[in-house]
Amino acid sequence: MEQAGGIAAGKERAGTAVRIGSIDLMRGIVMIVMAIDHVRDFWDPTPYDPADLSKASAALFLTRWITHFCAPTFMFLAGTSAWLWARNTGAGRGQLQRFLVSRGLWLVFLELTLITFSWRFDFNGLILQVIWALGWCMVILAGLLWLPRRAIAALGLLLVFGHNAFDGVHFKDFAAHGEGWGWLWSALHEFHLGQFGSFQVALGYPLVPWCGVMALGYCFGELLEQPAAVRDRWMRILGAAAIVLFLALRLSNLYGESQLWQPNPRGPLYSALGVLNVTKYPPSLLYLLMTLGPVLLLLPWLEQRRGAWVKPVSVFGRVPFFFYVLHLPLIHLGATIAAEIAYGVKAGPAFLVNSLPPGYEPSLLRLYLVWAIVILLLYPACKWYAGYKSRHKNYWWLSYL
Repeated sequence: MEQAGGIAAGKERAGTAVRIGSIDLMRGIVMIVMAIDHVRDFWDPTPYDPADLSKASAALFLTRWITHFCAPTFMFLAGTSAWLWARNTGAGRGQLQRFLVSRGLWLVFLELTLITFSWRFDFNGLILQVIWALGWCMVILAGLLWLPRRAIAALGLLLVFGHNAFDGVHFKDFAAHGEGWGWLWSALHEFHLGQFGSFQVALGYPLVPWCGVMALGYCFGELLEQPAAVRDRWMRILGAAAIVLFLALRLSNLYGESQLWQPNPRGPLYSALGVLNVTKYPPSLLYLLMTLGPVLLLLPWLEQRRGAWVKPVSVFGRVPFFFYVLHLPLIHLGATIAAEIAYGVKAGPAFLVNSLPPGYEPSLLRLYLVWAIVILLLYPACKWYAGYKSRHKNYWWLSYL
């Protein structure tokens, strides 16, 4: 009999563990791509938003756009990993719930401490982004496991498809009744950067849509247990449907995106790029369709890859959080040293920098060169840790890093 949350009698099934190589490979790709955006934040800030198609070049816009795939993919696959963890360990619902709550709260703690410090190099504020959202979404998913799997899927779809109905509600509408209410609304649905008491706080990943993404990723885990031909066919159908729906809604400006599409006076190229210019904070329905659709199409193709590049890229996908914890201070420290030498100023993330030093010029060549160096420097550590985890699977604490 199926238990609430869709975890069947795992003890009886755990003898044949499910390992989908394309998941590690996809996670590795998105972690590597994610580093592009964080290098840009510290090493190549621009005096305008790289998504502003009235000012940004096509190359800069696409450098920013390609990184949009990272957060949705990682959040979705985190839900999938929860399903597979229970499947492969034989954990029942209660065990999975305890794991999700403990790991989720651990991630929130690290975001409030180590990761915020890695962004700022001080304790004068908080930067609450993807790890914050990932942690709370795990806690919420643990609660959702009391529901039948179909109810979890339905709620996930409701959150992903329905949250844009509240785009007209903003921080100030709640803050008028007390600033705490405004911050609560931002935590749920709206990006906000401001002062909370004496702290500068950046709330970048509102929880409502991201909880929906993780819930759908969890339910997606059952599909991965199907025979390869069946799961690949359904992934292609779902991926293609998401892309078609994205294009239909985007070009019609009907629903699901606060930034309406219109022809760009800079010409056809920038008009076409404008189709891709959708909202990440919070992730609009069209943002999620645009990113998760291609990911679903790509997973069956990745499962068949056997080239020399597959194993090293998969290394990053096997230890994604370890990579995340290491790459931020490395990027920030390098930028701090370079900025001090070149301009005599302190480096910081672009969204907290008020002005750029005289003589500074953005350079995509510098960005990509530093990005390649970061990946090469971190590969040996990630390879070692991936091997250590595989050799010590009985060490429970390794599941938390």
